[in-house]
Amino acid sequence: MNVQILKLLAKDARMSASDISTVTGLPEIEVVNEIQQMKKDGLIRGFRTVIDWEKLDEFYVSAIVEIKVTPKAGLGFEDVAKKIARFHEVESVYLLSGDSDLSVIVKCKSFQDVSRFVAKELATIESVTSTKTQFVMRRYKELDVDLDVTDPDQRGVVSSC
Repeated sequence: MNVQILKLLAKDARMSASDISTVTGLPEIEVVNEIQQMKKDGLIRGFRTVIDWEKLDEFYVSAIVEIKVTPKAGLGFEDVAKKIARFHEVESVYLLSGDSDLSVIVKCKSFQDVSRFVAKELATIESVTSTKTQFVMRRYKELDVDLDVTDPDQRGVVSSC
C-alpha cells in the first residue's frame, strides 16, 4: 500500500494514473495495480465530488444531529449507527466521545424536512434517548476542500446620516 498515492487521490480523485506516476516516480502500471488492490482490499471506499451547494439554485439544508443512545448488550452502538446510516437523508454517522454518543450529518430540502426527519425517524429509534439538532449556516471547508470564502460581502454599506 502506497500512502503517497492515497494522499494524492484524497486531494484530487480525478488524478490520472499517469499524473500520479509523474508525481511519485512510480511506473504507471504499478500505480494502476496499487489503486486496484486498495479498492479490492476496501481501503479506497469510493470517490466523491465536493459541491458548493450554495452556488446553485437548488436549496439544501444541512444539520448536525447529536444523539444520545442507550447501547444494547453485545451490540454497543453499532446497531443504532447502522440503522441511522441506512437513511438517504444521512450523509455521515460518527461515534463520539464526550456528552453525545453519535454525530449524524443530515441533508434535506428544508429546515422543516430536517425537523420532521429528526422527530419521526431518528428520535423514534429504539435506544435513542435524546437528540440535539444544530443547523449548518455556512460551509467553509468540506472533505479537505476549501469552499470559496473570499466572496466579498454583497450587502453594501449602510451609512447613518
